[in-house]
Amino acid sequence: MGVALQIDKMSLADKLETMETLWDDLCHNVQDVGVPEWHREVLAERATAVKEGTAQIDDWEVAKIKIRESLK
Repeated sequence: MGVALQIDKMSLADKLETMETLWDDLCHNVQDVGVPEWHREVLAERATAVKEGTAQIDDWEVAKIKIRESLK
């Protein structure tokens, strides 16, 4: 099924509302979303690093600052 949206004619508020509606629907149907094997592998590697104490875990506020800095 294809849905045709005239995104270029939507206001910013309408676009954000549409995105929120889509995310809400996806969150309620998460069992239908497949997880690729490579993603499972990355998560397993990160979990191992946390267990071993070799992972660097930043506070969310610090992480946001680092992300913003890397985008400059």
